[in-house]
Amino acid sequence: MNRNNFLPHVALALVLILVAAFAGQLRRWQKQWKSQVRIIPAEKKHPATIDEIALTDSLHLGRPEILVRFKPGVSEETIDRITSQLNDRVEDRIENAPGLDAIDDLDNEDATELVAQYSKMPEVEYAEENYEISLPDAVEGPLVPVLPHDPQFSDQWALSNEGQRGGKKGADISAPLAWATTTGSDKVVVAVLDSGVDYNHADLVNNMWVRPANLPPYHDDDLGIIDDVNGFDAIDNSSDPMDDNGHGTHCAGIIGAEGSNDIGIAGVDWKVQIMPLKFMNAGGFGTTKDAIEAINYVIERKKAGVNVRIISASWGSTQKSRALEDIIRKAYEEGILFVAAAGNASTNNDRAPHFPSSYNVPNVVSVAALDRNDQLASFSNYGPKSVAIAAPGVDILSTWLGNEYEEKSGTSMATPVVAGVAALVLANEPGLTVDELKKKLLTSVDKLDSLNGKVTSGGRINAAKAVE
Repeated sequence: MNRNNFLPHVALALVLILVAAFAGQLRRWQKQWKSQVRIIPAEKKHPATIDEIALTDSLHLGRPEILVRFKPGVSEETIDRITSQLNDRVEDRIENAPGLDAIDDLDNEDATELVAQYSKMPEVEYAEENYEISLPDAVEGPLVPVLPHDPQFSDQWALSNEGQRGGKKGADISAPLAWATTTGSDKVVVAVLDSGVDYNHADLVNNMWVRPANLPPYHDDDLGIIDDVNGFDAIDNSSDPMDDNGHGTHCAGIIGAEGSNDIGIAGVDWKVQIMPLKFMNAGGFGTTKDAIEAINYVIERKKAGVNVRIISASWGSTQKSRALEDIIRKAYEEGILFVAAAGNASTNNDRAPHFPSSYNVPNVVSVAALDRNDQLASFSNYGPKSVAIAAPGVDILSTWLGNEYEEKSGTSMATPVVAGVAALVLANEPGLTVDELKKKLLTSVDKLDSLNGKVTSGGRINAAKAVE
């Protein structure tokens, strides 16, 4: 190739290289531009609000690794500066525990290292991991019959024990006598803090809490506006607490399956409002932070005028959380009873605490489980100082997903029995304080020799005595 032919070819090659480079840069600019643009679906007629954008951002980022409580007087600006310097973000500020923030590390560092890092700061009161919480394993009793899906009241030995299936006559909560006084009230709201509730179940649908038309949707400064028509899902910070595990639906039915409606079973309360709170997923796992956020929701709804007086919590672990304890104490200050499962490890909670049932907060009522012969269930935890009361918790028939019914055993089942009796008491005496309500439950028990040295009250809950 001579020199005259060579130069044009070189020039053409340079032009092609520049064009390719410019096209590549243009594509990069387009991608960057698109990543910064929020696409609003065509059917959405109004622009995204600040609350909707905040909620979208929260859902797309990671779950918080730790919970940090900053000391009084530390401003939000200071907290934001600290977290920004560490490439962290405040995922949520818990309104009812000032200074308590859920922190998401954007570098996904190990939670243990983050706790150590924040704990050393002079601005921090305490820091702890956002622990995972799981539902207790199902406990099978010595009898595991297959029951029809249209059982009758006679299958519910916990409410009226006539000696069926080898039980002891009278080893029950005396529900029929209690119902002679009251069958419950739709003015009382019980929050079921669990895996959600199948709020379409035929035996529950008429007793489900629905946000009143005159009550504005739930608003959280960090999570935005959540249209909580049927309750609250703390996992996705959404308005749909539909149960996809079954545990929460079972607990809800024990409290308030509609009574005397010619289908299914009867709850302890024939009439009540059940507020579903979902913080456990389909596999039965949740986090401390989501439990805290759900309790915070209950407190906020109580402040807004909802008569939610009881939280039923059929879950727990041996891991203590000061943050969870703080929010339960705030619930006490707002007049909310917190009924919690003692646990299914056959251990003494005085020596090996089980949380949240072992928190030393005045509104906590820890519940052990009994079998149909008034004996402490073989799996049940106990504790003469830390476990308050016992209730039936073996082979308990209740509602299940998809209009089904199943028998389950555990302190998980004993807990909603006590929560249900508490709701009966409030139906009869709505003006009781949380301290008076707790005292009434613990002083109206049937004393049992089998519970001597096992629970503080020494007895089994008795609904008839409680509503006297």
